[in-house]
Amino acid sequence: MTKLISPAVRRRVRGLLERAGFRVRRVAPGTVLVSRGETATKHQLPNDAASARSGLAASLVDGVGEVHAPNAVKVHPLGHGAAMVESPRAARRHVFDIHKALFQRMTTAHVADQLQAYGVNCVIDVGAHKGQYARQLRQAGYNGHIVSFEPVPEIFAHLESKAEKDPKWTVYGCALGRAEDTLEMNVVSGTMSSILPPSEYGTGRYKRFRDITSVEVPVRRLDQMLDEIIPDELTEPRLYLKMDTQGYDLEVFAGMGERMHEVVGMQSEVAVLQIYEGMPRLTEAIDTFEKAGFEITGMFPVTREAGTGRVLEFDCVLARTEALT
Repeated sequence: MTKLISPAVRRRVRGLLERAGFRVRRVAPGTVLVSRGETATKHQLPNDAASARSGLAASLVDGVGEVHAPNAVKVHPLGHGAAMVESPRAARRHVFDIHKALFQRMTTAHVADQLQAYGVNCVIDVGAHKGQYARQLRQAGYNGHIVSFEPVPEIFAHLESKAEKDPKWTVYGCALGRAEDTLEMNVVSGTMSSILPPSEYGTGRYKRFRDITSVEVPVRRLDQMLDEIIPDELTEPRLYLKMDTQGYDLEVFAGMGERMHEVVGMQSEVAVLQIYEGMPRLTEAIDTFEKAGFEITGMFPVTREAGTGRVLEFDCVLARTEALT
């Protein structure tokens, strides 16, 4: 029978790892990621009473974790510099939460690498909500300009407050699309508000769609705003377009028109299952992006059905490879 490690011991183990120079990040209940810089040397963790009681003795050599704790935790080396530590029983109860959190971290790390590789100096963040994406980029080390768009007035107020202390982060309270217009936005709790109405499948899956309010929002074309939003100091802008608009990404993409060639990389949430009416499927979206000259550099599951395991959506990261710096 697996013996569960107590919260006090978990905190003690985390403290030992952090004092030894490792970065410990919670992924989900029962699971953390342990990583370190490539220049770190071998660290031996203290073999004190708390770790002894948990059956834990740990060392990290050349960035690969080796932890022996048969009655408490398991460690899965992830390569040089990182390992995943889990409490098996708790992890099994939260497996989909763990997968989601891991893929979120993988997506952010991959995007940060792409921004550096392609010399991106301005990220256009469409569907910013309260600024979660921008803050993740900052935490991942991106220090260039960010331009965020969020059309829901109440949410935009939160976004504004988050951005006000960052001189390289500007925000706009409008939606983006194929045509300049004013449209009804279907507003629900969380991050799932959309110009598109929910599908029958979406309504059955998400209870929040049963309580929808609407608000009129201005819609702008991105190509018409580009000269306004790009900071004057960027004489040679290298743009990355991130879209997370709950089914409206291809409309945003179309609104870039003939200026799409100025974008060196992009990211879109593409659908396998349609949560919204008229939402493009994955194959249609990727075909559109590839015809515009972009190639896939990463695909990361965003949402799964717990019962069937089916993926609903992927974060698709693409680049114009001839633009590699």
